[in-house]
Amino acid sequence: MMLLEQICRDFQVGDQIVHALDHVDLSIAAGEYISVMGPSGSGKSTLLNLLGLLDRSTSGTYWLNGKDVSRLPDNELAEQRQLNIGFIFQSFHLIPRLSALENVELPLVLSGETPKQRRERAREVLDAVGLTARVDHRPDQLSGGERQRVAIGRAIVMKPSVLLADEPTGNLDSRSGQEVVDILESLNRDGICLLVVTHDAELGQRARRRLAMHDGKIVGDVRQ
Repeated sequence: MMLLEQICRDFQVGDQIVHALDHVDLSIAAGEYISVMGPSGSGKSTLLNLLGLLDRSTSGTYWLNGKDVSRLPDNELAEQRQLNIGFIFQSFHLIPRLSALENVELPLVLSGETPKQRRERAREVLDAVGLTARVDHRPDQLSGGERQRVAIGRAIVMKPSVLLADEPTGNLDSRSGQEVVDILESLNRDGICLLVVTHDAELGQRARRRLAMHDGKIVGDVRQ
């Protein structure tokens, strides 16, 4: 489903070149549950952004569902993101003035569905993440755990095949964090490929496949 071949991502920092990803080879199959761990600056978030088509490699080839997406124009990259990939971030990235329902509806606006269809689908998703009673609340009226569940709803409303989560429990207390993990793992059991970047060793150990990164390289790949 996802195949990286000799992927490099370089950044210019002052007069030096930083190799954020250094000749990475990685194959990810449909339905996998993968954690990515490593120290700050090891390349975890760069890898996630590249897999999610938010960034481009300096060199190498990225195959997504059999299609070389390495050098696609921006409009085709955006289409591939919309069709295949959902994102969850540590800071939620919800629109403050919109309700939970309206935030979840956002990805559907360009999908061609009618407003009625969008609203029904968004309600179904919010029901699935346990927010039936909070659909009309704005982000500032929700707890951190509830905001993250809205973010999960927004990420899955387009029914992606891949869910990329960057420190999804980083801003949550232990109880809210566990609720979010339970939802993510339930989605994985339903068939979504789940890839989680985390500093939380306990969360990282839950994954069936664990990648370790250091200095832009994958230095460990362990499967349970």
